[in-house]
Amino acid sequence: MATVSVRYIVHDVDAAIDFYTAHLGFTETMHPAPTMAMLTRGDLRLVLSAPGGPGGGGRTTDDGRVPEPGGWNRFALEVDDLPALAEKLRAAGVAFRGGLVQGVGGDQVLVEDPSGNPVELFAPRRAEARLGPDSS
Repeated sequence: MATVSVRYIVHDVDAAIDFYTAHLGFTETMHPAPTMAMLTRGDLRLVLSAPGGPGGGGRTTDDGRVPEPGGWNRFALEVDDLPALAEKLRAAGVAFRGGLVQGVGGDQVLVEDPSGNPVELFAPRRAEARLGPDSS
């Protein structure tokens, strides 16, 4: 059962479902309308909404703003072998935002879903940066 829920605005819900299930290990949980779906991966629920609605997450706000994909806020997925996964994703044509970054707690790379939303792939190098034994 998911314990954390993140919503991403995507241009094409079906393309996003294909990306997250084929490349990042998510499972489709619910897809009740062309403009909305829920996916899960471990404790993470990813809600996908198309901009403009109908529905709540992608609907235009009462001040006229329309949600849109992109930006730099993201969720991170912990992985064991970042170089191998990055190579596999590049070969599959997945878009990257730059290359491998070596950080203080671990290494990371940013990939983009088909709408340009970033996903951080993170390989911890320190025990205290690790999520848990079944996180990858």
